Amino acid sequence: MTTGRVSLVGAGPGDVRLITVKGLEAIKQAEVILYDRLANPKLLEFAPDNCELIYCGKLPDRHILRQENINDLLVEKALKGKRVVRLKGGDPGVFGRVGEEAAALASYQISFEIVPGITSGIAAPLYAGIPVTHREHAESFAVVTAHDKSNDGKPMLDWEGLVRGVDTIAFYMGVGNLPFICENLIAHGRPAATPIILIQWGTFGRQRTLQGTLSDISEKVQEAKFRNPAIILVGDVISLREKISWFEKMPLYGRQILLARTSESVSGLAKELMEKGADVIEFPKWKKTLLPVDLGKITNYDKILFSSPEGVGEFFNAVIEKGIDIRKIKADFYGGSSKSIKALKERGFIASLATNMPKPGSLLIVGDERRLHSEVESADYMVTSKKELDQQFLPIFQRMVEEADVNTMVFPSAAAVGLFIESLKKCSINVFDLLKEVQVVCMGQQSKDAVECARLVADGMLETATRDALVEYLVQNPLAVER
Repeated sequence: MTTGRVSLVGAGPGDVRLITVKGLEAIKQAEVILYDRLANPKLLEFAPDNCELIYCGKLPDRHILRQENINDLLVEKALKGKRVVRLKGGDPGVFGRVGEEAAALASYQISFEIVPGITSGIAAPLYAGIPVTHREHAESFAVVTAHDKSNDGKPMLDWEGLVRGVDTIAFYMGVGNLPFICENLIAHGRPAATPIILIQWGTFGRQRTLQGTLSDISEKVQEAKFRNPAIILVGDVISLREKISWFEKMPLYGRQILLARTSESVSGLAKELMEKGADVIEFPKWKKTLLPVDLGKITNYDKILFSSPEGVGEFFNAVIEKGIDIRKIKADFYGGSSKSIKALKERGFIASLATNMPKPGSLLIVGDERRLHSEVESADYMVTSKKELDQQFLPIFQRMVEEADVNTMVFPSAAAVGLFIESLKKCSINVFDLLKEVQVVCMGQQSKDAVECARLVADGMLETATRDALVEYLVQNPLAVER
């Protein structure tokens, strides 16, 4: 058997758009992905449906996967001929133990590559409005581990060298040792009034900052119950934040949105919300299997109704694959939604909505298995694909919800409501508990009716089901919701 290849990939600091092009390409080609807690799980959605996902962080029922076990897994999967990705938060070379993993692979003569990523010590400050260097404030910068097992978890550092030779210092994962850090910096010459800032979940919409000085920050952290994951930044360059803070001014900053979906792909709606500063968790995750279709009678129909935009593409791909001349299909085309109409238009066909379809004539309804529900009599059906819940993403979703503080729920369609609730049950999550203090927004009357039918409370409804309308609604309506 041919030995596989391993890509040791930096996932970036959190915002999925900060991964490198090369890193994303590796994910899209992976057969196995071993990922850490700090690698944004949304990146896993770009992996093929049949990709094996292995969590290397701490799970409720067992201890953290030890580094030796991770090394062994990388070797084991690669020796089976798999394309393996080791997905690590930030940059793999910055406190990522990539050297140990690369050495283990090299010892077995396994081919590997290391794909750099953006490290959180630089990205999180920038998202907080702070460049780590500036010609008027800081000419040097250092990243420092703030946790060391060799001395009761307290870092053994050259404190004097840090104080004397470095203008800006970024401490990684050091909230627990913050008093020790501040005491040593002051004891070795840093003024007690030196600015310091903590940036939690940097580059996420849930990003949170806490600013102070070396003398008072520990007390502030205790009062605010600030926790990891967080970057601790020390230096005069922090003063620039007042002028150039940008991310926290995004219109949807602070929104942690749960978006119900019916498609297997990352939606354009989710991208729009993220671009406006929101965190977005899409659920459920579907995987699709294309099914063989019989096109033997395709020229006999008077009408063809497409129940989904995905079905449009699957239908025409099958027509091309079978070598059928499209001009021989005499049927008029109809769409079950505006999205289906748009998908047909992109292929050069002007279609009408199903509500405008005349009753006379033979009818073929095309779509995936879940959407072929129709009250039309005497219709034939063509199932082009089968979608099913991706079981691998259920525990991933549970961890995402546990770490986030979801404050907004968006139902883009009536169909999404029931699928969302049923899929939640697979995670042993009660929808009423999950949405108890959450603002529920429906993108249309049908969505609102479905929400209320499920005995949920709809806090708002859009008059027009567009991305811009949703963004405007979220900006104009406060988060506080009383139940």
